[in-house]
Amino acid sequence: MEQSEVQALADKLDRLIEHCQKLERDNAILRDLQDDWNRERAQLMQKNDHAKHKIEAMISRLRALEHH
Repeated sequence: MEQSEVQALADKLDRLIEHCQKLERDNAILRDLQDDWNRERAQLMQKNDHAKHKIEAMISRLRALEHH
């Protein structure tokens, strides 16, 4: 194998390594974003559940008032 071929392979390998490192960084960022979205989703579901219980309690009180 000639020196130019070896150098071309080394250059390709360097570019591949850089690309893999970029993909690893991007993947870490995406995982962090996914964790943030999952936390936000859990909070919104909890708020929704809390609002649902408050509305159900109000409906029960209104029904109780109707019967008195």
